[in-house]
Amino acid sequence: MEGLVHSRFNPIHATRIHYRSRLIPTFSILFSKNFTKTPVLFMKGHQSFNSVVASVQPLEASGLGRFDNTLPSKDVLQLWRSADAVCFDVDSTVCLDEGIDELAEFCGAGKAVAEWTARAMGGSVPFEEALAARLSLFKPSLPQVQEFLETRPPKISPGINELVKNLKAKNTNVYLISGGFRQMINPVASILGIPPENIFANQLLFGSSGEFVGFDVNEPTSRSGGKATAVQKIRKVHGYKALVMIGDGATDLEARKPGGADLFICYAGVQLREAVAVGADWLVFNFADLINSME
Repeated sequence: MEGLVHSRFNPIHATRIHYRSRLIPTFSILFSKNFTKTPVLFMKGHQSFNSVVASVQPLEASGLGRFDNTLPSKDVLQLWRSADAVCFDVDSTVCLDEGIDELAEFCGAGKAVAEWTARAMGGSVPFEEALAARLSLFKPSLPQVQEFLETRPPKISPGINELVKNLKAKNTNVYLISGGFRQMINPVASILGIPPENIFANQLLFGSSGEFVGFDVNEPTSRSGGKATAVQKIRKVHGYKALVMIGDGATDLEARKPGGADLFICYAGVQLREAVAVGADWLVFNFADLINSME
């Protein structure tokens, strides 16, 4: 796994400087002279954050009769119970919101970015195109990201903490695979006790003055099909016999490819995307359903 994680930085020759901050107790800033004409910073947080425990009820779908996959088949249940690795999407799955939408709203461009997010998650626009377009609308600076992380703790979905604990108790390895950004996912992983090497996500890039300059296009999750690539790499390295992907978007459904996930579970407790729900092996609206089905 370490080889996979570090390989994403191979194209960038960087040196590392460690800083201490009241906002983020430990993070690294990496400078690259070859990525752009100006030095580039990667901010990587590794600390425990408090979370906002969701008190809302999971979204229930109206007209469930149009879905025939809300009750798992015998084969689906067997795969779920025998999984030795489970990969979770983060935005609108592990967390109640879309991280980039929240950051955009914080920076004053929430509505425009949310519209792009809806198109991207529905699969109508290539993910890399939507990601670049959304970021170009508000160009978050390093100080803005730091302030966002300090003032807006993660909103964890109901039941996810218990589900992750139960999976770990069964010696099932848990991964976070997201089209969001490590800067915002590291706190979530810390809350759930998921190690940094089990995170596959994008990376915001900043100039030497903290200005936004882009995102790391070498991350597999920065483009369409990237989650499938990440899952395939995880499986190849560890040789998992049964791997499950759980998420709400079209990019999560893509992970169920040869050499990738054996099972895709659509979690619609936050967002119900019909095209994704129809294509899932199992459609759930509450993580309690997964917890109760583990035995």
